[in-house]
Amino acid sequence: MNDDIFEAGHKLPLMEQFYTVQGEGFHTGSPAYFLRVGGCDIGCSWCDSKLSWLADQHPLVEIDQILKNALEAGAENLVVTGGEPSLYDLSFLTREFKNAGFKLFLETSGAYSLTGQWDWICLSPKKQNPPKKEYLEQAGELKVIIQNPEDLDWAAENAALVKPSCHLFLQPEWSMREQIIPLLVKYVKANKQWRISLQSHKYIGIP
Repeated sequence: MNDDIFEAGHKLPLMEQFYTVQGEGFHTGSPAYFLRVGGCDIGCSWCDSKLSWLADQHPLVEIDQILKNALEAGAENLVVTGGEPSLYDLSFLTREFKNAGFKLFLETSGAYSLTGQWDWICLSPKKQNPPKKEYLEQAGELKVIIQNPEDLDWAAENAALVKPSCHLFLQPEWSMREQIIPLLVKYVKANKQWRISLQSHKYIGIP
């Protein structure tokens, strides 16, 4: 997609939008309107949203229309996820939703420049494209996906870079959860600054 199409951030390639309950991380159980943008070049083999990778397969939708949909749903919180939302300038989106009284949550690998004003950043760093410094400095939550024991070293590397108040979560990669959860339990018992995040929405069958 050409940059001109996005009209200074007034449109985004939209894979899906829905009102549900946050299923993982620090805000598990809280209601939020989810906006999943299309486009990602990180390429995680275990990604559960691979349909989001190609931006041009998803329609460009006006931010004003997304805001209208979120208001009609009765939402007060907006979660922007992907794909990889840091690919886009999100300044206009955050300004419009802030003006409407929303609290704004970003879920990102932090691979590209940080734009917009956020109440909370959930940083999920990826080895193949590490996060930029501004995400490490501002993240309220560090959520590292664990597929194998070596990923714990990557988690520790990033934990050493975030601010002291950042909440630390280890989340088992879904297809490996039965093998990985015992490892995480053992690790968290020995490293008490960490907590385990589970994808509860998958267990209870909600989006």
